[in-house]
Amino acid sequence: MSALSNLTKHRGSTHNTKALGRGRGSGKGGTSTKGGKGQKARKGTPIRRGFEGGQTPLIRRMPKVGFSNTAFSNDFEIINLNQLQAFSGTVGPDDLTKAGLVSKKARIKILGRGDAPKSLTVRAHKFSETAKAAIEKAGGKAEVL
Repeated sequence: MSALSNLTKHRGSTHNTKALGRGRGSGKGGTSTKGGKGQKARKGTPIRRGFEGGQTPLIRRMPKVGFSNTAFSNDFEIINLNQLQAFSGTVGPDDLTKAGLVSKKARIKILGRGDAPKSLTVRAHKFSETAKAAIEKAGGKAEVL
């Protein structure tokens, strides 16, 4: 029966560690298998990834390409008609911010999921066609800021 107390490693699965720098007679003395001189032969010299000995690294020699539009993107926070059920009269960005539906500096787009509240004037930066039609059908107004 096998148990943890009588398990053995397979023959050849482990190796003795090299005794480095213990004299020329050991075969691993002198430079301790590091070769002769140079930065890599010195102790305590971690060389960072991509370092090319002071030469301008390849990543900096390559031309920079591509463009990211994130700084100029038009991001809208989405509000659906069913989220406007709690409001009456006129609803603008300030009212939606106070209700916690959008952040303070957000641009707002109204989408048409749900039913529009009766005679509600909605002020937002953008409206979908279905949202605009539903608000006007319910007797309200959709004002673009």
